[in-house]
Amino acid sequence: RPRWLLGRRSCASCPVPAPILYRAVRRERSWSLSCEVLLKMAMHVPKPPGFAQMLKDGAKHYSGLEEAVYRNIQACKELAQTTRTAYGPNGMNKMVINHVEKLFVTNDAATILQQLEVQHPAAKMLVLASHMQEQEVGDGTNFVLFFAGALLELAEELLRMGLSISEVIEGYEAASKKALEILPDLVCCSVKNLQDPTDVTPVIRTAVMSKQYGNEDFLSKLITQACLSIYSEKGHFNVDNIRVCKILGSGVLSSSVLHGMVFKRETEGDVSSVKDAKIAIYSCPFDCMVTETKGTVLLKNADELMTFSKGEEDLMEVQVKAIADAGANVIVTGGKVADMALHYANKYKLMVVRLNSKWDLRRLCKTIGSTALPRLTPPTPEEMGYCNSVYLSEVGDTQVIIFKHDKEDGLISTVVIRGSTDNIMDDIERAVDDAVNTFKVLTRDNRCLPGAGATEIELAKRITTYGESCPGLEQYGIKKFAEAFESVPRALAENSGIRANEIISKLYAVHQEGNKNIGFNIESEGSGLKDMLEAGILDPYLVKYWGIKLATNTAVTVLRVDQIIMAKQAGGPKPPPQKKDWDDDDQNE
Repeated sequence: RPRWLLGRRSCASCPVPAPILYRAVRRERSWSLSCEVLLKMAMHVPKPPGFAQMLKDGAKHYSGLEEAVYRNIQACKELAQTTRTAYGPNGMNKMVINHVEKLFVTNDAATILQQLEVQHPAAKMLVLASHMQEQEVGDGTNFVLFFAGALLELAEELLRMGLSISEVIEGYEAASKKALEILPDLVCCSVKNLQDPTDVTPVIRTAVMSKQYGNEDFLSKLITQACLSIYSEKGHFNVDNIRVCKILGSGVLSSSVLHGMVFKRETEGDVSSVKDAKIAIYSCPFDCMVTETKGTVLLKNADELMTFSKGEEDLMEVQVKAIADAGANVIVTGGKVADMALHYANKYKLMVVRLNSKWDLRRLCKTIGSTALPRLTPPTPEEMGYCNSVYLSEVGDTQVIIFKHDKEDGLISTVVIRGSTDNIMDDIERAVDDAVNTFKVLTRDNRCLPGAGATEIELAKRITTYGESCPGLEQYGIKKFAEAFESVPRALAENSGIRANEIISKLYAVHQEGNKNIGFNIESEGSGLKDMLEAGILDPYLVKYWGIKLATNTAVTVLRVDQIIMAKQAGGPKPPPQKKDWDDDDQNE
């Protein structure tokens, strides 16, 4: 035992008792190390008692109104506010650059949310509701977002007033049930004949107008023509049967519809146009069979060299001649095209087309009524497809192959979109997608509601009256639910640069007189109103029905959360970022 520790209770510069210090010095063999060990022991702070004590280090836990409920509401409000400015024909575009640095310029809420990759758990619920609306009816995603955001914003006001969460939820659920009961009474018309373009076009025009304001008349006629050409009398309609082909150049008004399919490819052989085409489709390469084993051939003279590939050439000619004798004059293959096979195809005047995508091959089979053959065998008449004409054409400076049907009863139609930039064409494609989904909704339920805020103001008026007749505290939730409907005409007015309060007061005044079809006229100079049935601004019934239902369910789900428990994220430290062009040769060396 060191002399300086004899008879002392502790070190002068350290509060640790001498016996403990002595044992530490002996164990560590060093004064500095022993002090470090003892300081670490002193710095250990035990976890506070309660829920956090059960969780691992790094886990987060929030509970109560201030920490959990208001935080969730704030996140959802921020997300709803982001897409609210993109609502309606005068909505602003968002410029989104995703994780692979692809640029999107659009006001389509579904695309914006898909590329944002929202991480907040409560805001992600809104994204899932919007995605569900997209799957169910294909339109109205923005309505779900900002209507749910408005419900949560007004619920926060009620909670700060002193109402309990259960009373707010009870009021919202009662109001939602009442709104869905009122909705059938607000139907202004129905599309009686889905085969008549004059009946269908106004509904499709409204869907297109929100994405392509100014081009809605031209595009709605194109899309209606494409939809009616594949709509069967039995009522069957598949959204996937409307294809889109984007070709850069010219302008939007140069877009067209073709009954058949268009591929941005060139023909492989010399034949570039065939009338009354009989088409054989192969999922295998257009080549002769290759043996699995390799061998060595010893050639002794020039004759053997000349006749070496004669057998292979003869076999290839027999196969191609058999296809031509079967009646086929067009061959479509999903693999590579050999030079020798192409030579004999040109000899027998066969047009050869190569499609790399197996999905394109399947859709073409569906269009022409053909069967894809796995081997290069002569097709039977049942396995061959028929098309009025197959030809190579040039659209702008792009070579395209067109499989065209003269009759308008084909299984697939293609909308050829023209535009000056890729972003414009992408936005038109999204408008086409929304319009085609709208037609699909009409085949399920042909009822229509007045648009431009007319339906929402009428619902707000009737639900407010219903809330005043309720005796309990849930009446406050019912009235706030009605107030949330005002967010639709408010968003339309604000995005058009007009005072929203003035529009809403005018709409209430007109609806009190019994004019339930009157909505906000965005084309007027000031705060003008118009009959939406006469103007042809119509929304499908199912879009509003599912929008109200999904938005309410999402708002109630978010309000029911009173605790947020986040486990520590798995995985170690992230690798350091590499140079962007690390594999490029250094030009300076």
